Amino acid sequence: MDETVGMILCGGFGKRLRPVTEKIPKPLVEIKENYTILDKQLFDFKNAGVNEVYLLAGFLHEKIEERFGNEFKGIELHYVIENEPLGTLNAIRLGMENINDKQCIIRNGDIVTDINLSKMIKEGENSDYPFSIFITQMQSPYGIVEITGDKLSSFKEKPLLNYYINGGVYFSKEPLDFGEFKTGDIEKTIFPVMAKENKIGYYKEDGLFWMAIDTNKELEAIKKEYSNKTDKPWGYEKLLIATDKYLTKELFIKENYQTSFHYHKKKDETMYILKGAGYIEFEDRKEYFDKNDIITIEPYQKHTIVARENTILHEISTPYLNDTTRVKDYYTR
Repeated sequence: MDETVGMILCGGFGKRLRPVTEKIPKPLVEIKENYTILDKQLFDFKNAGVNEVYLLAGFLHEKIEERFGNEFKGIELHYVIENEPLGTLNAIRLGMENINDKQCIIRNGDIVTDINLSKMIKEGENSDYPFSIFITQMQSPYGIVEITGDKLSSFKEKPLLNYYINGGVYFSKEPLDFGEFKTGDIEKTIFPVMAKENKIGYYKEDGLFWMAIDTNKELEAIKKEYSNKTDKPWGYEKLLIATDKYLTKELFIKENYQTSFHYHKKKDETMYILKGAGYIEFEDRKEYFDKNDIITIEPYQKHTIVARENTILHEISTPYLNDTTRVKDYYTR
């Protein structure tokens, strides 16, 4: 894998999120306590092996610099300041002038998603196209009804539709040719031109969480999503049920990632595989799993969960919430 530089578009005014964005730029909006959209995006870059990121900033950029400075969890941060807002095209053009022709992955600064960035980079590098866009399945903003003959037969609450939208994450193997375009949104200027010239491929992962934080309603929704969710280097963990008798957690492990090698002193746990495939590696063996498999792990059994595909599992265990001893970590914490 060649060195990949990250870029994040941080310069928007966030007008539809006011009054929250009157004193901070949109990327600094918190999705949980002391954890902002930008924290999440930089965390994902770090765990995808991207160690240099350019923040394409403008409005209230000094607030971002105050929070992050020139380094975040080992990531070297650079600031490209647009003194006058001229659209995403100009911001990306300025960013590309600073990265010395390196390949780059670009993110909109208001997107929260569980995308596997390292896989997108690898597929982008191997693609015949110089530029790739992450696409995600469109969710209906409304509930829909289904009809059968002359009757209304069922209701569906905001289903996924058979259409894909621009997911706001881009991979570029080489500098973009901006042609005559100087300002405006990149989606409305050079993207249509590149598409006609067969220069854009796509990357997709169906079933991922994805949300653009553009309104206060969406901000409320993302805070609800993160009320019981903790991002991990390998995916996420959600606490679903906690009683004095048992715990239920949901774990999402990205393809080709794994949890720490760890054990529990008290906790008996049973894992129900809802989606994906992989294996649990113990000290003396590997136990492979697929969808619908059930695996039991006893106390003091050292293990790591390795995902060969995006994997979602429910872990039901005895009620010891913090009973985890890590033997080996595979990522920087």
